[in-house]
Amino acid sequence: METISIIGNHKTKSLAEYAMQIVFTVCALVAVLAVAAITIYMITGGVPALFEVGLKEILFGTLWAPAAKDAHFGILYVILTSITGTMAAVLLGVPIALLTAVFLAEVAPAGLAKVVRPAVELLAGIPSVIYGLLGILILNPLMYKLEKIVFAGSDTHQYTGGSNLLSAVIVLAIMILPTVINISESALRAVPDHLKSASLALGASKIETIFKVVIPAAKSGIISGIVLGVGRAIGEAMAITLVSGSSVNAPLPFNSVRFLTTAIVSEMGYAEGLHRKVLFTIGLVLFVFIMAINLILTRILKEKEEK
Repeated sequence: METISIIGNHKTKSLAEYAMQIVFTVCALVAVLAVAAITIYMITGGVPALFEVGLKEILFGTLWAPAAKDAHFGILYVILTSITGTMAAVLLGVPIALLTAVFLAEVAPAGLAKVVRPAVELLAGIPSVIYGLLGILILNPLMYKLEKIVFAGSDTHQYTGGSNLLSAVIVLAIMILPTVINISESALRAVPDHLKSASLALGASKIETIFKVVIPAAKSGIISGIVLGVGRAIGEAMAITLVSGSSVNAPLPFNSVRFLTTAIVSEMGYAEGLHRKVLFTIGLVLFVFIMAINLILTRILKEKEEK
């Protein structure tokens, strides 16, 4: 009887493991199919306008006038604005986020860390529209004062009231902070203690150990956090719509600008015909950018891990 019971339990466990294997496989297939479906939809929705308007006119044109009698659909300035704004936000936000993660993981007293960490997590939970409203109320007036100082006496500058690329970059930099901080802190805490002890035993100071041992050892997780931060920055729409001015101009610091995301949000509600098709093309360009950034950074990360 005991032998029969053992055999029955073994069969039950085998069936349970087989069932869970099927569940895991189905979940993985759903994820793959979702990405494939989104890719196919973006291609079928965005490619037709490239043939009707022309690849050169859309991607390299600088004039955006979809409602004019002689319509133009150039999005070069929009593309450059997204690239410039995202890179500037990353350059501004990542060092702050990394140093904050180092502070929480290696330097901060336990009591202070308990106060700072929930504040960082709260930043991640604030809706993007709130960031935009705070930008309008606080940041834009400051940028307008700076704008008046920089362009005092100029008769050619068109004032934007503070709604410009610089405001958008600052808002994006603040928005990517919690993502990069949380992932970087987890990566720093995962560094084995014996690496730190060995460095200190060789005579290195605590700061030298952090920057020459701990951070290099945690670079895989830190890069992953930066990748997610870049995705958050390049895909943000609502907050940027409120603080950037949403006008198609060259991506200069005090110009009112439009990002790829805000171009879609601003005009999709009333667009029709060819105009609507071009907005789907803008979505396709944004999709390609995000995929390319993820693939490139993932490739770099894998090469560093192999080395």
